[in-house]
Amino acid sequence: MEWNKALLIHHQHAGKASRESTVGLAAGVLAPAVHEMVVVRTDEPGEGEQLCRERGEEFDVVFILGGDGTVHECVNGLASLQQPPPIGVLPGGTCNDFARSLGISPDVETAAQELLSGRMITVDVGKANDRVFTNFFGIGLISETSQNINENLKGALGKVSYFISTLQTISRSEPFHYELEMDGERAEGDAVMIYAANGRFLGTNALPFAADALQDGQLDVLIIHETGIPLLREVLSLKPEGAWQPRNESISYFKASTLTIKTDAPMPADTDGELYMQTPAELSVLAGHLRFLTGTGE
Repeated sequence: MEWNKALLIHHQHAGKASRESTVGLAAGVLAPAVHEMVVVRTDEPGEGEQLCRERGEEFDVVFILGGDGTVHECVNGLASLQQPPPIGVLPGGTCNDFARSLGISPDVETAAQELLSGRMITVDVGKANDRVFTNFFGIGLISETSQNINENLKGALGKVSYFISTLQTISRSEPFHYELEMDGERAEGDAVMIYAANGRFLGTNALPFAADALQDGQLDVLIIHETGIPLLREVLSLKPEGAWQPRNESISYFKASTLTIKTDAPMPADTDGELYMQTPAELSVLAGHLRFLTGTGE
């Protein structure tokens, strides 16, 4: 695959190794396939989104080197364009869950080589109020876990820090009351977490959703009514292919193309690992909205 003009965006903290070596590895693999490559480092929140919104249509392809948060930011800029270019995700974060959903290798150099194959799929994008997300929208336990994460621990231990944070959060998570409207149907109850997924991975763990989850025009919605290690084990362990039905009555699962979430009091929401939204929230799916280069892991 060859492109005339490409944009490579990387965040100042991208990469498990030093930023310079990670960017150099990616650019070194991609450069022979690109006539002109523009490499931009973003330093402040919102820079990547603004860059993609203002200049995205100038490029034949946009490569994003970073974690799920960096992808989230850039995709919010690209999704607003009339003619968004194809997107290639290069893993540079702790978990890289959306890249995993695309079947992309967690190794940056290998991932860059995979993207050069030119294999591309059209992917759904979730929408929450006026923002979009690639991987998930969640409230309760998922957002409490994100708030709990020690940034120093995250840097030192990587994904292990997420599980330490989860265990800490479980011990003190309190149920909340919710009201849902999903594809015209209403439901209410108590839960410790509501998780609406577009992707298929959480904290590097495969979720029990269908292989076409990124292309089915629906969100996979989990409601965890009470918490505990057995529940996490069921959700965060690999399941056989095919339709999944939870074995534990404390887990509700359904698919929906639209979802309105209300809680008694505003609750912080986690979108792709970023905490800046809160309930109430109106969720929908922008079916086949963006094109992504994919790896060989699907």
